[in-house]
Amino acid sequence: MKPDLPCLLALLCLLHSDAASVWGTTAPFTHFPTTASPSFLTSDFSSSSTSTSGSGWSSSSSKSQSLSNFTGSKDDHGTCQCSVILPDTTFPVERVERLEIIAQTVTKKFEKELSIVKEYVQLISVYEKKLSNLTVRIEIMEKDTISYTELDFELIKIEVKEMEKLIKQLKVGFVGSSVIVDQLEVEIRNMTVLVEKLETLDKNNVLAIRRQILALKEKLKECEDSKVENLPAVPPPPAPGSCAHGGVVNISRPVMIRLNWRGFSYKYGAWGRDYSPQHPGKGLYWVAPLNTDGRYLEYYRLYNTLDDLLLYTNAQQNRINYGQGGGTVVYKNNMYVNWYGSRNIAKVNLTTNRVALTRTLPDAAYDNRFSYANVGWQDIDFAVDENGLWVTYATEASTGNMVISKLNDTTLEVLNTWHTKQYKPSVTNTFMVCGVLYATRTLNTRTEEIFYYYDTNTGKEGKLNIVMQKMQENLQSINYHPFEQKLFVYNDGYLLNYDLVFQQIPQ
Repeated sequence: MKPDLPCLLALLCLLHSDAASVWGTTAPFTHFPTTASPSFLTSDFSSSSTSTSGSGWSSSSSKSQSLSNFTGSKDDHGTCQCSVILPDTTFPVERVERLEIIAQTVTKKFEKELSIVKEYVQLISVYEKKLSNLTVRIEIMEKDTISYTELDFELIKIEVKEMEKLIKQLKVGFVGSSVIVDQLEVEIRNMTVLVEKLETLDKNNVLAIRRQILALKEKLKECEDSKVENLPAVPPPPAPGSCAHGGVVNISRPVMIRLNWRGFSYKYGAWGRDYSPQHPGKGLYWVAPLNTDGRYLEYYRLYNTLDDLLLYTNAQQNRINYGQGGGTVVYKNNMYVNWYGSRNIAKVNLTTNRVALTRTLPDAAYDNRFSYANVGWQDIDFAVDENGLWVTYATEASTGNMVISKLNDTTLEVLNTWHTKQYKPSVTNTFMVCGVLYATRTLNTRTEEIFYYYDTNTGKEGKLNIVMQKMQENLQSINYHPFEQKLFVYNDGYLLNYDLVFQQIPQ
């Protein structure tokens, strides 16, 4: 018998079994009537195979033996022949296809559930580590004699509660019971009980420390009260916009308002608040960053309130094409700028954004000839104080030393001029308060110093030593607001405020 006959017979048996299961029958695989339409399969077998085969084949050449649904015989030449009778019922293809679709659906659901299990396994490993860390921390707290605050316990409680939530999620997600999840749940429950016990034991220590702190606070308050009683009466600070003081003697730490509206790359510029003696507390805020070249003033924004500036809302943005440098100021609803590439000064009406007036500043050096240290294109620097509009610059005749001029804010004419002995390029910036020019210089990347003054009221100049903290390395502009008595500083793109402290004059 040839070797592929057993495979054929096995296949036929399987087909019959599958068809029977699909049809819902359990009848045995029996011989079909010879009247059915048979399909004959004829195979040749070798004589060696038939001699060893015992699966229903007759040794007689003429005798035919019937087995189930096939018959086999051997002819005179030793060739085996078989006939197989197949059922005439149609094979159920549609049911097999439905079975395939159901199998695919089950496979997808299994893969989805498997991915969820993998995620849970990862979460379990993470929280196992957290649980281990908590165990170590609590062991330290048990052994140590240090008193822990309620905050320490609250932090641990929060972490334990987070793990409890995860365990509940895992138990819902898992079908049946998981040994790992159950163990974690028990450990977390034990951890909660242990933390509560430790907190109870530590309450006495916490209360004792709190009593000591309260006692110390009371003693400190008594010392402060006694100190205040023995101090002489301090005169009140000068009224806003008043010059009833002896000048600047100190300055507060900087208050960062925010980054300029164009971004960190715009490191050069100026900002401040409009000042008008008629309406001293109602001026709008303005921010004027220079382009990234540090020279060209093209855009500026106006804000009605400080809240609008902080939130960058309700801003009025204007464009000009002639501004240069960061020496800009705003006074009585007009912006004063150095005209690009010249010694001209310009007055810009903020309501219309139109140039109201231009005039040449006599003999003023320009185009980066005598700018400030670390700040380019600020040869001409405007300032505003209680007395009005000022401008600081240098000339070739002054050999680079600072020159101060009082301007008529309506006509831009120079009303008076003072010559100093301070070299302008050695100064980082200047501002005016009550007719006194104050100059700064760099001490290091985080500290500036107000080191020089010139009083136009008396013609005197001198040295100061007022340390001024800063957020970034370079100060690009400083503007003073007389009513608020604050400095508005542009520091490498950041907008800063400083409060000035004045020498009080005894009443």
